[in-house]
Amino acid sequence: MKIGLPSPRSKIAAGLFWADYGVLGAQVEELEAGGVDWIHIEMRDGKYMDFAAPRGGIDIVEGTRNHTKLEIEVQLQMWRPTMDLYKQLADLGVNLITLPLETTGEMTAQHLTYIADLGLKIGVWAWQGTPISAFEQYVDWVDIIEYECRAPFWKPLKGAQSPHVMDPIMVTNIARMRDMVAAAGRLDKVDIMEDGGLNAGNVGEFIHAGMTVGEFSSPLLKGPNGKLKPGTGDIAKAVAKLRAAMDAADAAK
Repeated sequence: MKIGLPSPRSKIAAGLFWADYGVLGAQVEELEAGGVDWIHIEMRDGKYMDFAAPRGGIDIVEGTRNHTKLEIEVQLQMWRPTMDLYKQLADLGVNLITLPLETTGEMTAQHLTYIADLGLKIGVWAWQGTPISAFEQYVDWVDIIEYECRAPFWKPLKGAQSPHVMDPIMVTNIARMRDMVAAAGRLDKVDIMEDGGLNAGNVGEFIHAGMTVGEFSSPLLKGPNGKLKPGTGDIAKAVAKLRAAMDAADAAK
């Protein structure tokens, strides 16, 4: 299912943060075969969130595009991203660029307009703690809005553990975002994404609150013994487990 076209069936954006980049192409192919809806790539510059090195560069985008026909989203985790970068991403075949509200600042509207003029879909995202009202002026013309729960990435992880912390307020935040989109009359035109910390056990409450798409990386690419290997069937099983939980939640709405 396409970005920016909400449907009765909630969607899966497969994040590559926990991919094994040595076998990236095979993992992407198995995610697509398993039935995810699009690929979500987090691209960092090493300045924004400067406790972590750059990640998800042009080479990762190019490699991903060569192994899937699905739409690709690049979520920019950067300080003051540039128009030159947007053009590079468009030339690589990216379908959606999502801008960080906290760092694109006063240029957000201009940059979104430029990205749309390149023929791409557009979105905005922010970390938990950013006021929900910060999204309001963009709801009339973006394809997706994304809210990401807090993540102490500097702490060590074990097994399939996600770096994110899911506070109960995040469900309320998604409900408020849904109300905001509804007030603009755009429930059929704007996807609402919760990013990070989602799994088969908690995704239902977010769907009931109004989430139309969830971003998942750990649940799709990590297991108790580390990153899932292509060719084992584990990635397909992970997608199926998540999809079953989401379908059940959709049926109960």
